[in-house]
Amino acid sequence: MKVVEKMDFKNIKLKKALMIIYDIFAVNFSYFIVALLDTNGYTDDAKSALLERMLPVSIVFIVLYFAFGIYKSMWEYAGSKELLNLGIATGTGGIISISIDIIMSYLKFSQAKLDNGTFSAPFYIFGTLLTLTMVCSMRIGYRSLRRTMRNLEMKGKIDRIMIVGAGDMGMIIIKELEAGSYRKGKPIIAVDDNPLKKGQSIRGVTVKGNCNEIPELAKRYKIDTIIICIPSATDERQAEILHIAVSTGCHLKTAPSLLEMVEDSSSGVRDVNITDLLSRPEIKLDNSVCGYVTDKTVIVTGGGGSIGSELCRQISKYSPAKIIIFDIYENNAFILKNQLDRYYNGNPEIIIRIGSIRDEARLKEVFEEFHPQVVFHAAAHKHVPLMEANPGEAVKNNVFGTFNLAKTAVEFGVERFVSISTDKAVNPTNVMGATKRVTEMIIQYFERKCNNSTLFAAVRFGNVLGSSGSVIPLFTEQIKNGGPVTVTHPDITRYFMTIPEASQLVVQAGGMARGGEIFVLDMGEPVRIITLAENLIALSGHKPYVDIDIQFTGLRPGEKLYEELALEEEYDKRTMTANNKIFVTSPVDFDDNIFASQLEMLKGADNSQIRDILKLIVPNFHEQEIAEITD
Repeated sequence: MKVVEKMDFKNIKLKKALMIIYDIFAVNFSYFIVALLDTNGYTDDAKSALLERMLPVSIVFIVLYFAFGIYKSMWEYAGSKELLNLGIATGTGGIISISIDIIMSYLKFSQAKLDNGTFSAPFYIFGTLLTLTMVCSMRIGYRSLRRTMRNLEMKGKIDRIMIVGAGDMGMIIIKELEAGSYRKGKPIIAVDDNPLKKGQSIRGVTVKGNCNEIPELAKRYKIDTIIICIPSATDERQAEILHIAVSTGCHLKTAPSLLEMVEDSSSGVRDVNITDLLSRPEIKLDNSVCGYVTDKTVIVTGGGGSIGSELCRQISKYSPAKIIIFDIYENNAFILKNQLDRYYNGNPEIIIRIGSIRDEARLKEVFEEFHPQVVFHAAAHKHVPLMEANPGEAVKNNVFGTFNLAKTAVEFGVERFVSISTDKAVNPTNVMGATKRVTEMIIQYFERKCNNSTLFAAVRFGNVLGSSGSVIPLFTEQIKNGGPVTVTHPDITRYFMTIPEASQLVVQAGGMARGGEIFVLDMGEPVRIITLAENLIALSGHKPYVDIDIQFTGLRPGEKLYEELALEEEYDKRTMTANNKIFVTSPVDFDDNIFASQLEMLKGADNSQIRDILKLIVPNFHEQEIAEITD
């Protein structure tokens, strides 16, 4: 490394020395040429004066070039600012050279008498202009030569780029690519939905058509990369354009909005990911609704997990006094604490307590230590096939862990308790979904039992993109290994949302809770998993079924073809909240005494009895008949 640095330093010094020598030559050659062209003024006295002024004038120009940073500029990447500085320095040198000639003539250091007209005004004007032309030409020529050589070296390797959006952001991206000598790719064409822009050019890049023509234009112009630069477009239109672009098989990138670039200087062009394709307007948090956590002590169970950790991040925005991360697994909790401490500088205070919600005694220790006012309950077993094979563990953790936590919360006077549920709790076909439906009933049971001394609520949502154990990391790993990507059934569909979106819903629901509600997100249309797999393969730079195959493995035990967001009896009671993306269902009536006795039965059951008792508690729990795979 030191040898390389020494060689680079020597090269820089050599380049600077050669540039200084050239500038000295350019300055004096320019004035000699101008004097020579003036046949009337090219006398012996003038020749003598030209030779005598060479040293002081050269010194003046070189000193000025140093003062204006001309020799510090990397001329390969120079722009208008460097050229302006060079012009000012050269013009100043021309003016000072007049003073030098006057002083030398006055002191008779020069044999030439300026008052006899040895050097005329045109001599200084054209001499200075020629000097500027020569020094600029050398630098611009060097820049052009370097770029030409680099282009020749990278010929065939430079990505051919399509710019989607011929607006301000498109112009900025083209300018950045140009400034980087097209090392990250060269913009070949642009597209824009504005018909008036067709045929126009943006920094030399011609708009060839609209966004619907992307596949045809990408093929015609042999495009490698498509950069989406339309931050002002609606989320729906951006999603449409992304789906169109995915079909080309090109590498997709997206640019931030101008506001995002101002707010976050680190934001820039990034790869398009699956979240962009599934995006819709995310929930916006209402400060007045979420202020219930301000200056409060908040505990998040499962706080180191995918949802729990994002909950901690969202809650931190509203200045709670403390956040207690309660988790059985210490590594993720430790990483999260360090992240939050760095970002918020210890305010709020982040505290980790290791323990399990199964352990009621440990819960009481932690509640006795901190007396939390708000509880977010994210700890759960959620993997469907694993819970089918281990139903007793699902019951211990999901059902009785929640029961322990709710009981402890009431005992210690917690103000609000928000539990995370799932769409799999609706008409469940598996043990995991059935246990989560029981947890919803536990929330409503304790709400009635405590007479609103603690406000209980549950939040129900679908699959979370990128969460631990979800389909996206599985597909990504399969693609990385060369495939095949495995999908259980060609007709299987799921609702999807992002982790921040899910966490925002939970925080907002906590502020809306009045007791016993189940909040449900309007999640739009369900997504076919086969489409998700095809898009993810395409975003990875491969062609589905050609580079990476997709295989169908059949539905797993307890797996449904489609999910639902509300029970049949809940639909009639479902109402929209102040946030038009969040619905709320009123509690479904059930007998608390019978429910308590059923929980006692479940507590003492073995694995062979659990499913039957769950069906007793949750009458709409029916185990799925495995659907056949059809072409």
